[in-house]
Amino acid sequence: MTATARGTAIKTAAAAELTGYLRELNLTTACACYADVARQATQEAHSYEQFLLELVRLECEARHQRRIERLLRDSKLPLEKSFEAFDLTRLPAKVRQQVAALRDGAFVDRRENVLAFGKPGSGKTHLLCALSQELVRQGRRVLYATCALLVQDLLGAKRDLRLPQVLKRLGRYDVLLIDDLGYVRQDREEMEVLFTLLAERYERGSVLITSNLPFSQWEAIFKDPMTTAAAIDRLVHHSVILELNLPSYRMEQAKQARQQAASTDRTAAAAGRG
Repeated sequence: MTATARGTAIKTAAAAELTGYLRELNLTTACACYADVARQATQEAHSYEQFLLELVRLECEARHQRRIERLLRDSKLPLEKSFEAFDLTRLPAKVRQQVAALRDGAFVDRRENVLAFGKPGSGKTHLLCALSQELVRQGRRVLYATCALLVQDLLGAKRDLRLPQVLKRLGRYDVLLIDDLGYVRQDREEMEVLFTLLAERYERGSVLITSNLPFSQWEAIFKDPMTTAAAIDRLVHHSVILELNLPSYRMEQAKQARQQAASTDRTAAAAGRG
């Protein structure tokens, strides 16, 4: 065997051994790209430290991206409701300033809540879902649920004597987004389990809530004046309140679509007469 062949064989064996170690350590990205990084390092005369730094950087970036994708799946957020698909210019100036301040996620570290009020179609769900997606991309654990489905899950857990375990599981999330509080009226037992959840998260984790009912009508939700006052007190104590006094976004879109269709019809009719 010539010296060149012997060198090639040693290099091939080392590469195979390195691949095995990288796989054993579950460094999948490093395993897939170390050869290209090594080739680039040789061409550009990088030091061993620079080569290793680039390899570790790629591995960390890939792991971070996989974690964000996993958190997004776990969040159950509707991913189409993002800031890219939301017209922030529709919001009142005060709300735009509040949203801008919330996007860095510091309120989650302070265990603060965000309460969004507005008529159906005002964009409150879209806005808080978009905010929640940004929180996930910062590495925070978020869970989205409609109030109706969440209450049914809690009620089922209570009946099965599993409520403490379910509350503990929900407590692992940094943010809990409860959508459409008060949209579907529940009975007293259902509202009791919801109050239990809110009391459990008080100063322990952030709650994001959308509702089309102002606080003055929340007694219709919680069925009892004292329970209503206690729920509002816990939510408002550390909170940011977003008031979306806006016309329905869906109705605006439908109106624009009708106007565009009418304009198209008029243009076609004019062309036909011509």
